[in-house]
Amino acid sequence: MNGIAQSPWPESWSVLDHGIRSGRYTDPAFARLEHNKLWSRTWQAAARLDEIPGVGDFTTYDIGDQSVIVVRADAETVKVYHNVCPHRGTALSAGGCGHFKDGRIICPFHGWRWDLGGRNQYVLEREQFRGGQLRDSDVALREVRHEVFAGFVFINFDRDAIPFADFIAPVRQLIEDLAIGEMHHYWWKALPVPANWKVAQEAFFEGYHVPATHPQLEPSAAEIIYDGIPGPDSEAGFQHRNVVYEVFEHGHGRFYGGKKTPMAGHVKRQDDIDPVDAMAARLNLLVEGMDAMVLKEDVDLVRSLKGRPIPEGSNLGAEYVKALYGTAMAERRPMPKPVPEILGMWGGEIYIFPNLMILPQAGNAMIYRVRPDGFDPDRCIFEIFSTRTYPAAAKPPRAVVQTVTDIRDPEQVLLIPRQDLNNIPRMQKGLHSRGCKQIWLAAQEEKLILNMHQELDRYLREGAAPVSAAATVAA
Repeated sequence: MNGIAQSPWPESWSVLDHGIRSGRYTDPAFARLEHNKLWSRTWQAAARLDEIPGVGDFTTYDIGDQSVIVVRADAETVKVYHNVCPHRGTALSAGGCGHFKDGRIICPFHGWRWDLGGRNQYVLEREQFRGGQLRDSDVALREVRHEVFAGFVFINFDRDAIPFADFIAPVRQLIEDLAIGEMHHYWWKALPVPANWKVAQEAFFEGYHVPATHPQLEPSAAEIIYDGIPGPDSEAGFQHRNVVYEVFEHGHGRFYGGKKTPMAGHVKRQDDIDPVDAMAARLNLLVEGMDAMVLKEDVDLVRSLKGRPIPEGSNLGAEYVKALYGTAMAERRPMPKPVPEILGMWGGEIYIFPNLMILPQAGNAMIYRVRPDGFDPDRCIFEIFSTRTYPAAAKPPRAVVQTVTDIRDPEQVLLIPRQDLNNIPRMQKGLHSRGCKQIWLAAQEEKLILNMHQELDRYLREGAAPVSAAATVAA
């Protein structure tokens, strides 16, 4: 090769046993490599079925410079097409959700037309193309490989990628037993965030941050951190020490609270506070701070238990679960499978590589999806889906996204995600510092982050990686 040695993988892109080099979050060349080798080859959640409930409904998904349209072709069929007219390249959708009237997809430039199945119906001046021999199959819409699972439409641009069934296998049963596929749109917001997509999602991979970031959720631990006051508990009483973390094949992972969490109904007994009031107050912090996972009616149900005797051998948490399932049964509302492993996931998280996080609760779930904003390593699109199961008699609304214009605005972003989002741009700023060559990772609490980067490297390290000027300087 003209005597020029092939460039090695830059040190600033390295994954270490105990940390991550900062160039993975800041280098434009690394962001480009992710687009070329990750986003073009991995399974990714492009849409929720709630975005396309009716025949002819469509939604648009953009990643990097690629765009697809997800279409409800009929009551049982979803189609995904490259968002392009084969004539002159016009995007068939300008973005967002919409409806193809009368089941016709029409290019706004010259009026070429297709049915919802992607078959061409009309070409203006057809005889002028391909010597008058243009076939409908020549100009059919190009399909993108996809699978429908748990209310999501997953896509993959790579025809030779791992089968979706193999990809999702490590977490499939958990997701199915949690009834995620039975949950529907409650609200959905998109937040442009000035940070790398990995920085943004890694903020939600552990419970280690709760005392400092969300002091209202763990006040005694926050006192130790901020005031140096030992309080009634030492560090051994920090809730994150009860959290269990597991990593799986294909980059997936999960964490859950273990046996001693308020979300599981474990409330410390206080002499001057009724346990029902304490549990309701704790859950109400989540209602007011998120309006997802736990909803107002869930707290009302807790309060309805006040004054009721707890049977011998039971506890407040168990009685709350009985009340939840009894109410859901009366409404014919789907609920998670009532077994210990699934109940134990309430308040935890399931991470689906590369960018989807499901935070389940009692028939509700908050879902995060984080993706790059174009090719800029310092920007991402952070989406929050609040979902819930509905009574059989209720018709779930169509999912339509609300775009947040200011992530610091309490009218647009509630307290708990706002607290998290306040940290994320500060992390991105720090990662550009010459004083930060790597981040350090806790062996247990942050193991999902390490597992994610190791899987990411399995995609990126195939073939030679280019060395950018930024990577060389950072190294």
